[in-house]
Amino acid sequence: MNGGDQGGYAVQPVDLAGLKTISLRDRGGKVRQADFAGVYQAGSGVTGWLDSLPHILAGDSFRAVVKALLAAREKNKPVIWGLGGHVIKCGLAPVLLDLSAKGFGDGFALNGSASIHDFEIALAGHTSEDVEAVLPDGRFGAAEETGREWNAALRPDRGIGEALGRALETLAPPEHAPASLLCGAWRRRVPVTVHVAIGTDTPHTHPAVDPAVLGAATHYDFRLFCALVASLNGGGVYINCGSAVVLPEVFLKALSCVRNLGAEVRDFTTVNMDFLQHYRPRVNVLERPHAQAGGRGYALTGHHEIMVPLLAAALTEAGQ
Repeated sequence: MNGGDQGGYAVQPVDLAGLKTISLRDRGGKVRQADFAGVYQAGSGVTGWLDSLPHILAGDSFRAVVKALLAAREKNKPVIWGLGGHVIKCGLAPVLLDLSAKGFGDGFALNGSASIHDFEIALAGHTSEDVEAVLPDGRFGAAEETGREWNAALRPDRGIGEALGRALETLAPPEHAPASLLCGAWRRRVPVTVHVAIGTDTPHTHPAVDPAVLGAATHYDFRLFCALVASLNGGGVYINCGSAVVLPEVFLKALSCVRNLGAEVRDFTTVNMDFLQHYRPRVNVLERPHAQAGGRGYALTGHHEIMVPLLAAALTEAGQ
């Protein structure tokens, strides 16, 4: 065993005396004081708040998304929203309908759960059952009116989104209809598509389900969604909001399909809004669509019930 100042190991520490250094001024840095946040001034409103954000990471991403949406409206290019069920459960349908009326929502693609939650809101003014309380005895997903009316509305020669919107014209009580995206969008003839994976949604277990009609109707909506995606070329915006699997997959397939059919879809913007950033939205929405096609994808991370109204407020202020 070796002793003394050399330590007890055969390998000795590196001598740092010869390390070459450079001036901090010459080195520079990716973070600069000029990019720091400003202090919000009372009364400056949403515009003042937006200007106060740091020009770093998501601060600039948020500004870029606002700019892309304003530019899309200016150039008469579509803004398409892909919505997961949680977005509807957070009570954001009125915000989305208002954005649509202002030119920031030219189409909505829903997964099955989003359509069901919105349909229940339109029928009864409430949704989202207590799963833990009703699953043990098999009552989960067994709401009679939801399953019966949702399935009864479907037709093989039209999409689920249109079929549900049409049905709610007569089914939805006047006190609940304004809170329904399906109902409001149909009244303005804004396309809504619904993309189901059979077995994932409660109406698929109801005795009234007709699998052939269900499949035909959602396939109709896929083809309609393809037409919306084809129009993104040259400045449109696609926002995936709250869907981690189904809609990112549907979007990528639709994009490939229309390009295969000869449509040029390039130089558009994609956005993923969610409280967690998942693999499929990042790859299928933000990265792959822009390969050799220009444009850019942005990730905005945060709770839907805060981020969507915040974006809407920024667009409302900037778009006046």
